Amino acid sequence: MPYVYHPRGETVVGVDDSLDAARRARDLDWLAGGPRRLVDVLVVGGGVTGTGVALDAAARGLSVLLVEARDLAFGTSRWSSKLVHGGLRYLASGRVGIAYGCAVERDALLTRTAPHLVHPLPALLPHLPQVGRWQKAAVHAGFVVGDGLRAVARTPSSVLPRARRIGPAEVAALVPAIRRTGLRGGLLGWDGQLTDDARLVVTIARTAAGYGARVLTRCAAERLAGDGALLRDALTGATCEVGARVVVHATGVWSGRLVPEIAVRPSRGTHLVLPAAVFGGLRAQVTVPVPGETARFVIVLPQRDGRVYVGLTDEPVSGPVPDVPEATEGEVRFLLETLNTVLEVPVRRADVLGTFAGLRPLLDVAGGGTARTADLSREHAVLTSRDGVISVVGGKLTTYRRMAQDAVDAAVRTGRVAAGPCVTARLPLVGAAPPAVLARVEAPRRLVERYGTRAVEVLAEAVGDPALLAPVAEGLSVTAAELRYAVRHEGALDAEDLLDRRTRIGLVAADRVRAEPAAAAALAAAAG
Repeated sequence: MPYVYHPRGETVVGVDDSLDAARRARDLDWLAGGPRRLVDVLVVGGGVTGTGVALDAAARGLSVLLVEARDLAFGTSRWSSKLVHGGLRYLASGRVGIAYGCAVERDALLTRTAPHLVHPLPALLPHLPQVGRWQKAAVHAGFVVGDGLRAVARTPSSVLPRARRIGPAEVAALVPAIRRTGLRGGLLGWDGQLTDDARLVVTIARTAAGYGARVLTRCAAERLAGDGALLRDALTGATCEVGARVVVHATGVWSGRLVPEIAVRPSRGTHLVLPAAVFGGLRAQVTVPVPGETARFVIVLPQRDGRVYVGLTDEPVSGPVPDVPEATEGEVRFLLETLNTVLEVPVRRADVLGTFAGLRPLLDVAGGGTARTADLSREHAVLTSRDGVISVVGGKLTTYRRMAQDAVDAAVRTGRVAAGPCVTARLPLVGAAPPAVLARVEAPRRLVERYGTRAVEVLAEAVGDPALLAPVAEGLSVTAAELRYAVRHEGALDAEDLLDRRTRIGLVAADRVRAEPAAAAALAAAAG
């Protein structure tokens, strides 16, 4: 196995896990260099589910080719709330099964597979007069049951402490901007938070590459069947056929393009990007009940980069699926109005630095298009088309690993591939190590939280040129060394890859403009 823990950290043996333009070119040459190539598993889609499938299959010893029409984490996977959660919303509405699955997968990420990318986050429901009795009761019941599920999932209370009631002074210490009039304390629980969802996807893809998977971005499947696909290189226009014993299709909201019998009802979830300064030093997630709703909430999420995300909406989307969804002013207004119900000083529209929106790939199995998207199931489904394509649809970012396992199990059941049991529940992703090991990595904490033990490789990009460790622009934390590392090891091919997915600089338009020269320099350095 390529990734093995030792007392001093991760040891890497076997296949190189770096993704770059040269590796991509070699894999394309392999595809075009002979008779129709054949792999055990062809995976279509480079989001969290597709990369998870590629890793699961490769770790079972299968030959894997993953193709993605654009870039890793191009779609829904980069627009999440960055939570690895135990399913409070589902508990509040009585869907314990989904919440249990979330709790199990959260434990795996927090304690075994990605402790460098996922950290505990305090989650607060303030007790204010406008928070209704039924809303408080629903959240309280959710926290109590959630504690039980945490214990069943075997997550230690030293990692995620038990929920407890706290007084007004402690609430104000966690959320200095909280409205003080009528504040009667609050309920404090704990959940998991990702450093960055797009970084999780890239990390999974690199881990799959370390197990031998071929990962091709800018490579679109134009025609799909149960025994292979017609592929087109988006950079050159060249086409080729590839054969596969099993095809797994994981394109999310775009599922109907290649497998028309799948009907997805997208739902848009919008977030605001705000400066942390307007909250006076936010130290916890804040759960804000939506007025008039029992089990619907707006969440306020502190980030590591001096930003705060506020989300999210649940709006049905009809018509063609956009490449990059956009927030509406109505959604921005709804989020601000709900947020301001719990703040002393209202946040203004002018305070909003940016917005981002993602589309949930909801499968409407029984509603016939009439149910509210907020009421559709967040469970996933593994479906097999008439010509044998296996599609995995729906689900949550938190449960990506289970979705991938179910899809590969379905592939094995076809009898066309032979593989052992799934091993990903305990398989460390690139850079993962126990917390005690991560604490000894000789690199800034910010880098360790993004790259784990590989943070030292990022620092190595600046050997001979310490200026590369400086931020790419004033007010930003991303360094030029990170951009170079993304090109050399993480498959970034252009400035959009660098600014929108390997880093999240592009979430704020003004920051993007200031960082573009550094992105161009990183790409030029790699080309030279």
